[in-house]
Amino acid sequence: MRQEIENAVSVLVKHISSLLPDAALNELNRIRSRLHEVSPMKREPVDCVLWVKCTDTSANDYNPNSVSPPEMKLLEISISEDGYTQPVVTWVDGKKREVVDGFHRNRIGKESKAVWRRTLGYLPVVTVNHDKTERSDRIASTIRHNRARGKHRVDAMSDIVMELKRRGWSDDKIGRELGMEPDEVLRLSQISGLAELFADREFSEAWEADEASDEMPLDIGKTKS
Repeated sequence: MRQEIENAVSVLVKHISSLLPDAALNELNRIRSRLHEVSPMKREPVDCVLWVKCTDTSANDYNPNSVSPPEMKLLEISISEDGYTQPVVTWVDGKKREVVDGFHRNRIGKESKAVWRRTLGYLPVVTVNHDKTERSDRIASTIRHNRARGKHRVDAMSDIVMELKRRGWSDDKIGRELGMEPDEVLRLSQISGLAELFADREFSEAWEADEASDEMPLDIGKTKS
């Protein structure tokens, strides 16, 4: 059996080595996908890394992580010098892939001319488990990736918590899925919740003296005898 496998691999290698890059990558993706189907680790996305065109990936609109320009430059240098050591995590929607994690690696692959030339306009990707099809599941996956690295913006996280609540997630589920304590879920809910509550209200910048005098005593802290 081992010799038969070796012979089959030799035939594949000879065939693929004769192809142009695009065709070779397509064949390699097909082979990896077939092997992934029978792999004992097929539930692990990293078991199957594919190369796809940069134009086939699109950024999501719910990533709460941000990277400063110096860090983006360092990431570009890292990928230029060391290559892609981590794939971009994606969710498949027809022929398009939405980025779940790796938003900035995705950007470098598309925007850096040096990286684009070296990778022929391709990105290394893995696919999140196919049973996670709801937008809320993808949001939760993105948050977990970011929080595992200790990176997220509070304002964006607050907006995401409110979106999940509007999609029917309980505070307990949000805490469990995003790795948050109950008080953190409450604080993040309050940030966007208060903003929504007062979004249409108008306030004056100062109290009128006569209105203030009607509402409170002038000498706060003193009691009447």
